[in-house]
Amino acid sequence: MKLKHWLPLTLALATGLVAQHVFADAPAAPPKSAANKKSTAADKPAAPPSAPEPAVVKEKVANVRGQAAINSEIVSRLKRGDKVTILEEITLKKPKADEPAKWARIALPSGSGVWVHSSFIDATTKAVRPKRLNLRSGPGENYSILGRLDRGVVVKEIEAKGEWLKIESPAESYAFVAAHLLAKEPATPPPPVVAAIEPPKPVAPVEVVAVPPATPPPVPPPSPVVATPPATPPPAETPIAPPTATSPAPNILTPVPASPAGTAPVDIELVKRVVSREGIVRRSVSIQAPTYFVLESLDNGKTINYLHSSSTNILLKSLAGKRILVTGEEALDERWSNTPVITVETLQTVP
Repeated sequence: MKLKHWLPLTLALATGLVAQHVFADAPAAPPKSAANKKSTAADKPAAPPSAPEPAVVKEKVANVRGQAAINSEIVSRLKRGDKVTILEEITLKKPKADEPAKWARIALPSGSGVWVHSSFIDATTKAVRPKRLNLRSGPGENYSILGRLDRGVVVKEIEAKGEWLKIESPAESYAFVAAHLLAKEPATPPPPVVAAIEPPKPVAPVEVVAVPPATPPPVPPPSPVVATPPATPPPAETPIAPPTATSPAPNILTPVPASPAGTAPVDIELVKRVVSREGIVRRSVSIQAPTYFVLESLDNGKTINYLHSSSTNILLKSLAGKRILVTGEEALDERWSNTPVITVETLQTVP
């Protein structure tokens, strides 16, 4: 009788211990709010930057998306043969079914356009007001982030939609394309270009009038003296005409007019200062700096020049962290008088 009562109790205790052991090893389920939260590319840790690589679209049509996900919004479309710049490659840890595992983050194609909230843009100067402004793929905060702009950057408005503005895509904007739709192209470095320095123009010579030294007048020869012997008295006092020595007329010099005091100034054309510098390309850390990129010294890592070029900003961005040899005109910016600015004419990488 006692055995019949203890047997069910023993089985219940054993079952509880086993269940406790099993559920202790199982991972805890995430909170419902966190599970329902839609992950975005901005929530994921940023991958280390890699060197930009040129590529070409190899399929008939390639969708450009706001995130590295098959269900992300389509920002733009590319066709076969279109060229793009790959900024980095991303591999998804757990891709969904029928979803590419590898994606390429590319520079946003020109003409795509990005959206910003109008309250963060100065209405008069069209400059960014906050310290950092998100660029989105559509007119709303639920659209993907396609990059960021720093304070003071001037934007170009394309259209307005409510409180949102569509602006031209800056160099900092990006999007995503499935990697299997692209074919990488071998990067061919441009041949080194030697900047031609214009020789200085010849300066017109200044005419100098030489004044001959003054010549002293010639000294007349001494008059001859006639000696009278003492034994023979002189004849009657007949005046003897003294010998006349005709002195030559003194040489009169015609004074040479002196050079005028106010000589006409000679025009001298100033030659621009063209220099060649070697160093490491870095992004400027100060928002008040005259340019976005600086050249650091190879010896001590200090900034020796600011780099300015309206046509090679994308190229300078791709060379960040690399050693280059740059040639161009060097001058001081009145807003930043401590460090000179080089207007880039030619540059080449140094191995």
